[in-house]
Amino acid sequence: MNKKVLIARTAAGALGGLLLLGAAGAAIADELDNGDVDVNVNIEALPPVGALTMTVDSNASTLTESTSADPEVRRFTGTLPTVTVTDDREEVPAGAFWYVTGQASDFAGPGGASITAGHLGWSPRLLTEGNGEVAPGDEVGTVLDPQTDPNNVGVVDNDLLALALDSNDARPTGEWKATADLTLKTDKHVTPGAYSSTLTLTLWEDEF
Repeated sequence: MNKKVLIARTAAGALGGLLLLGAAGAAIADELDNGDVDVNVNIEALPPVGALTMTVDSNASTLTESTSADPEVRRFTGTLPTVTVTDDREEVPAGAFWYVTGQASDFAGPGGASITAGHLGWSPRLLTEGNGEVAPGDEVGTVLDPQTDPNNVGVVDNDLLALALDSNDARPTGEWKATADLTLKTDKHVTPGAYSSTLTLTLWEDEF
């Protein structure tokens, strides 16, 4: 047998051996059992950057008696502590607008005496200059003011202190300050003594 034929047969035998070995190795891998593993992850929402917030300079305001144009009515005036709305958010939803409202409770006085919240009026004012991004609320008179004006019902129903019609327009200024002139009117025969009411201020945001 010549050398070339011997080499060819040897190579073919080696290849056949490799193929047999490969087949034998695959036959060993019998599936005996299996198990499933659930892989879970809880991805928290990213916290918002910045916030829309409100602060009030003081938690009290004292009204003092002032001249009344009506001899049958006593008049007491004061100023709402400065209300500051701050917006340091990086992103604001499109169509969002914010506003601040106020609502007073009845005045509780001595010996169970009371003065209804309708006797308290206010005249909102902005303290921050702008270009119309934020507007003050309308003046609200008391029930002892002329009833020809539909606003003369007192600060009793979430009355508007300030309004930003577009939060995105108001946001670059950073903060807005507002206040209101407060007026309490009573009958001249009101029971004398110390009276107290709570004026609740609330910051809201909504979207069109």
